[in-house]
Amino acid sequence: MKNVKDVTIYTDGACSGNPGPGGYAAILIYNGIEKEISGGEKSTTNNRMEILAVLEALKLLKEPCNVTIYSDSAYVVNAIQKNWLMSWKNNNWIKSDKKEVKNIELWEEMLKYLDIHNITFIKVKGHSDNEYNNRCDKMAVSEREKVVKQ
Repeated sequence: MKNVKDVTIYTDGACSGNPGPGGYAAILIYNGIEKEISGGEKSTTNNRMEILAVLEALKLLKEPCNVTIYSDSAYVVNAIQKNWLMSWKNNNWIKSDKKEVKNIELWEEMLKYLDIHNITFIKVKGHSDNEYNNRCDKMAVSEREKVVKQ
């Protein structure tokens, strides 16, 4: 594809209790321009917030792009890099431990974006020296706190 845009996305999710109030955040970077997004849910899980952060960011892309996603969620990154997602789908959303995959509707949506965009997932260490990951963490926690106060 010629003239495909390169977009970088940093994501994070936060949750108190599991389930409990949670928040997600993402920072999209294209041509040096940054866009921050965030949101939350009253009763959710950390994994759901991590997946939602990725999906909400991808929803903003208006055309097929080369996307690099940085996440501190081993669950999300491994689901893609280790091909768990395709295995789950091919096994009717049953994991190797014979339990049903959680958040199936989110994973099905992820599959759509994986078809549209050329996406690379990179695992970053959480709560370390990655400026963008730390910003996402602060935003996700802030969203979680907003939900708690509602």
